[in-house]
Amino acid sequence: MIEDIFTSVHQVVRRWYLPLVIGVILLILGVWTLFTPAKSYVALAIVFAIGFLINGILETYFAIVNKTNGWSLVLGILSLILGLMLLFNPALSAITLPLYVGFMLMFRSVSGIAIALQLRRHYVIDWGTLMVFSVLGILLSFLMIFNPAFGGLSIVLWTGFAFLASGALSIVFALRLRKLHTFIQKELE
Repeated sequence: MIEDIFTSVHQVVRRWYLPLVIGVILLILGVWTLFTPAKSYVALAIVFAIGFLINGILETYFAIVNKTNGWSLVLGILSLILGLMLLFNPALSAITLPLYVGFMLMFRSVSGIAIALQLRRHYVIDWGTLMVFSVLGILLSFLMIFNPAFGGLSIVLWTGFAFLASGALSIVFALRLRKLHTFIQKELE
């Protein structure tokens, strides 16, 4: 019974090096993003455009296949057109990226304030933390919207830091899997 468990776990952890490779790639991407902000921003703008394009295709498909109301189809077609416009005009994509992120941050922050106020009404002690972060989110969103250079730089920096953090996490995970792999190999011998 125990050997069966070890054997099945061993099947999972025997390729422990894959998260290690992914982690190294993410670390390299993080360093590249931070040291080449202009190129990174252009790459992010292209990914942003591709995201709209894919969203438009899938939403249009969903609306047609499921015969939903006309609004879903219209929204899908608009997203598809916007994705194509952004993809074929990278400058437009680069200009709209901080605006999009800024408005998304603003809407999420307003939602966070509403949730914090609801928590306060229900006597949740730590509602203030959410309120503080939501107000900071609104301030940052205004900076991103009204100062696109700040918005663009913020997007690049956070993306770079996210790559670095994800890479480090993946490497730590791989090393833990390797340790487990070594342990299981010894037990199976």
